[in-house]
Amino acid sequence: MDVPSSSGIRPTEGWRRWLAIPEVPRVLPFALFLIIGSFQGKGFAGSEYWLYAAKTLLIGAMLWALRDWLPEMKWSFKIEAVVVGIGIAALWIGLDGKVPSLDELWGLTRKLVTGKPPEPPKPETPWNPLEFFGDAPALGWAFVMVRVLGRSLVVPPLEEVFYRSFVYRYLANPKFFELPLGAWHTMAFVVTSLMFGFSHPGQWVQGIVCGMAFQALVIRNRRLGDAMLAHATTNLIISVYAIATRQWQFT
Repeated sequence: MDVPSSSGIRPTEGWRRWLAIPEVPRVLPFALFLIIGSFQGKGFAGSEYWLYAAKTLLIGAMLWALRDWLPEMKWSFKIEAVVVGIGIAALWIGLDGKVPSLDELWGLTRKLVTGKPPEPPKPETPWNPLEFFGDAPALGWAFVMVRVLGRSLVVPPLEEVFYRSFVYRYLANPKFFELPLGAWHTMAFVVTSLMFGFSHPGQWVQGIVCGMAFQALVIRNRRLGDAMLAHATTNLIISVYAIATRQWQFT
């Protein structure tokens, strides 16, 4: 039973009014995903694996709970989207190590401007639960599966709702909810694709192409589900490739 608040509005009614603001359900899960992710690897040894699992479950549950406020977040199954997803996966894997990262480009720019050699990049500990939990292989594989499922089922709707539904349309029109998904807007298309690409600093070229391809699917078919399927296909193929070849940088 809901208890009225001092303002006379029932708590659930207050939540519903807040979530009825179009920006909130499209931005909140993505922002929370980033905030939680910023703490990964900063706790006890192995905390990044536990935190990623918790983050995946939390955001997945949140997206499910918000489905009524996100009518565009519906999966669709079309061969065109699968083909696009396969193509992006091939590009992502094929260009790995062949394009300087944004950090490397920044270091080269500093060298040209200041004459100082770029600082060597800080070594990153690869995501490899099988090695970390070597004494408990079942637990290691459990975290691998959580990673695969998270990237294939949670990340696609999360990012597509934020980038392709919200950011793209908001750049075209602040009253984005009045703009159909199939609307074309050059500036929004370019900026959203760049934002998506630069959010992947080590694979920024692949990210830009990926953003363009997924946005094109949304515009062409006037629905978000095709981009979600393409995104899921890409992430699943890359994840399987990473596991099969033990190239954990792809995870």
